[in-house]
Amino acid sequence: MLTYLKAQAALIIGSLADYLVTIIMVEVFHSWYLLANLVGNIAGAAVQFMLSRNWAFGAGAGGVKKQVIRFILMWAGNLALSAAGVFALTHYLGFQYILSKVITSVILGLTYNYILQKRFVFS
Repeated sequence: MLTYLKAQAALIIGSLADYLVTIIMVEVFHSWYLLANLVGNIAGAAVQFMLSRNWAFGAGAGGVKKQVIRFILMWAGNLALSAAGVFALTHYLGFQYILSKVITSVILGLTYNYILQKRFVFS
């Protein structure tokens, strides 16, 4: 249970980096929300990988190259699911892009991300 809580904390911190970049890109630089979502996801993924590897899963002694490759594979799926969720909620349901991003991130973080990180990336 402690690993799950630490993984969720790492995800929240990574998500904060993701949201900050996304919001700045949209609100300050007037970027398209899906492009901002992509760049934000990259920033959040980097933060989350470092925290998850070294703190949440205690896998700092493992082969970093193998973990990075697996994380990128997991993250590519997350990116596709995130983009689809944000687009569907924003475009079809009329949600504000930040709310769409929060809903999508929470769903993916509690399910997809944790399961794949525990069983595939840092195993």
